[in-house]
Amino acid sequence: MLGYAQMREVAIWLQTTGPAQVQLEYADTARPAAKKRTPPIFTQDSTGYIAKFILGPLEPGRTYRYQVYLNGKPVALPYPLYFRTLPLWKWRSAPPDFRFVIGSCAFVNDSLYDRPGQPYGGEYEIFTTIARLKPDFMIWLGDNVYLREADWNSWSGILYRYTHTRSLPELQPLLATCPHYAIWDDHDFGPNDSDRSFWARDLTRKAFTLFWANPSFGVPQAPEGISTFFEWGDAEFFLLDGRTYRSPNRRITGERQMFGRAQIEWLLDALRSSKATFKFVCTGSQVLNPTHGFENLINFPAERDELFRLIEAERIPGVIFLTGDRHFSEISSIRLSTGQVLYDITSSPLTASPFTAAPQRDKNPYRLEGTLTPQRNFLLLSVSGPEKNRQLTITAFSSSGEKLWEKTLTARDLAPD
Repeated sequence: MLGYAQMREVAIWLQTTGPAQVQLEYADTARPAAKKRTPPIFTQDSTGYIAKFILGPLEPGRTYRYQVYLNGKPVALPYPLYFRTLPLWKWRSAPPDFRFVIGSCAFVNDSLYDRPGQPYGGEYEIFTTIARLKPDFMIWLGDNVYLREADWNSWSGILYRYTHTRSLPELQPLLATCPHYAIWDDHDFGPNDSDRSFWARDLTRKAFTLFWANPSFGVPQAPEGISTFFEWGDAEFFLLDGRTYRSPNRRITGERQMFGRAQIEWLLDALRSSKATFKFVCTGSQVLNPTHGFENLINFPAERDELFRLIEAERIPGVIFLTGDRHFSEISSIRLSTGQVLYDITSSPLTASPFTAAPQRDKNPYRLEGTLTPQRNFLLLSVSGPEKNRQLTITAFSSSGEKLWEKTLTARDLAPD
């Protein structure tokens, strides 16, 4: 799997099926003879036979090909192995156009441990469809694995579940096609609707950091979580942790919070410092949808009001929330008193069962007409256009690649009056 990509550095993740010595050999396609080989990494049972390679220093804006060596021998794979570094464009050219995919809720059936009855997962061809589009990167918005009752209370069970999901054949080419970034939600954090009380959250955090290759795990103000940040072109991405600091749903006393004060302060500092055209804030639970029956931010009203008030007071333009969890996709929108428009783009589910009753049971007043999608799907987001008038096009696709709907926003639409 390709992990984060920077101008001078790229992360590559791999997992073996048993103890092994692994190495990578790589070269700039413009200089294929100038190959470099990494020091060997020895994969071990205690860490899921996982190896992470950080390749650098690299040159910006280049395409590199690489080869995996297992116990000294090259591994033949049925898909190409290459990666690209980000271009050095500021002060030199217009911002680059780019495309990325968002999705959440990836359930892979495992009959021995699933609940009895009709399988909950399906349409795994969605991963093949995404890979064919060749996005520049993908963001996984939580419930990227579904820990079962047999899994979440032991390190062995957690490793088994992640490995089982990653072993899905349809997923393999997609993991190698583009960089992948991830946050977590309840099912990769612990049990359904889990919160800060979950006793084994240190184990699930350890697994998350093993199986993903984000730029970091935690930010200075909130180091216990998995929050991180990255840039792509003239956009910035703020990946939040909505579980580590979350109050229990049934807690009556005390301050109710989903992100926690320290994480909110980091986010507002980072948003206020940002000069990005689009500021994508990624979190598992919906932010704008005001329906109370689920795990939306509306269930933490003081924190939600504070977040909106601060974005409004600081007059921060270009804020777009990217969310998952709901087993349907939609776009929500509200206008603040200063003129900023906030959008919440929800993408769900990838392979878990969809919430087909959403049209009757979820009466979101902020939903953009024509965007409710109660079927397995993913969203492709495209950033393009001249520097002074960038636009974001959101396209929904079915698992087979059928185009379901499309909406376009401009940076000017999100700016304060």
